[in-house]
Amino acid sequence: MARLDGVTQEHRLKSGFETRAIHAGYEPDPSTGAVNPPIYATSTYKQDGVGGLRGGYEYSRSGNPTRAALEGALAAVEEGERGFAFASGLAAEDTLIRALTRPGDHLVIPDDAYGGTFRLVDKVAGPWGVEHSAAPVSDPARVAAAIRPGRTRLVWVETPTNPLLNIGDIAALAAIAHDAGALLVVDNTFASPYLQQPLTLGADLVVHSTTKYVGGHSDVVGGALVARDLEVAEKIAFHQNSMGAVPGPFDAFLTHRGLKTLAVRMERHCDNAERVVDFLTSHPAVGDVIYPGLETHPGHEVAQRQMRRFGGMVSFRVRAGETKALDVCSRTEVFTLGESLGGVESLIEHPGRMTHASVAGTDLEVPADLIRLSIGIETAEDLIADLERALD
Repeated sequence: MARLDGVTQEHRLKSGFETRAIHAGYEPDPSTGAVNPPIYATSTYKQDGVGGLRGGYEYSRSGNPTRAALEGALAAVEEGERGFAFASGLAAEDTLIRALTRPGDHLVIPDDAYGGTFRLVDKVAGPWGVEHSAAPVSDPARVAAAIRPGRTRLVWVETPTNPLLNIGDIAALAAIAHDAGALLVVDNTFASPYLQQPLTLGADLVVHSTTKYVGGHSDVVGGALVARDLEVAEKIAFHQNSMGAVPGPFDAFLTHRGLKTLAVRMERHCDNAERVVDFLTSHPAVGDVIYPGLETHPGHEVAQRQMRRFGGMVSFRVRAGETKALDVCSRTEVFTLGESLGGVESLIEHPGRMTHASVAGTDLEVPADLIRLSIGIETAEDLIADLERALD
């Protein structure tokens, strides 16, 4: 059987997630036996005569072996037909929009979408002529109502959403999108491929900021798309090459290295998050604790059905209001005050003033007393003690 993404197709279908994350996309180098993909720091490639390409490589914007290894691994862990790596998550999103929509088309996005996604859709795609409507991903009927028949090309969901951790039923939303002739795009950044695989539930495309859990060490910026359908994949491939927002080989190497330990890291992220949630739910200064693993979370049953575990992201509201929330963010020591998420270190942020400042004054504005935590893999007792000091 032919080789595909570093493993046979037969083996790929049978192997577990951890095995695919480590082995898919690359075989040990035939000349040296190197078990990791080399960093091919080259912009161009020698041709064996005009048009005689070795392995299909001619120029590193179009293709690079280090990037190809990462892309093969991404496709394998998301159980898609083809993966694509980008210089950032927003570069991946922009390429997707340009590849699959045209002026006059329409998108449905979450009503609590990541601020950067909203800015891209509203301020970049909007002037280009692509319109959008917002709907809660947790309400399939309202998502369906937001679709404009004949014009909606993409139904775009995050699940869990950022930062309110709402849950969308991927299978139900896929059916709604397909009935309308649209494609379902799932931003799987918060869940990661280890906890959730949207393509197996009917989604057409998965998008990631690989800066987050896939890379996992806060040392590289990147993005990814994985397509379920080869025809859609060809459109993305054309635009990836034409637009050129690709990662360099060192960035691709770091992201691929992070992917190999994703499973073990996510288990610890989830363990620690559950401990932190237990602490927060009993603290008198804390109001609502937002975490899909809580039985009181309105999306708990759906998350339980489509996720392996509930993730490392936790949001909560402070009873005393915005000033106290800002004070808590400034007082932590183990939790680092900073944007981003999904790294081995724990982060704390105030979405209203930081990651979601771009949606202030819109229907997507987040509560001013909200704090978002990215739970790292430190000692859980240290994380809890740090939050207790900051809250008290």
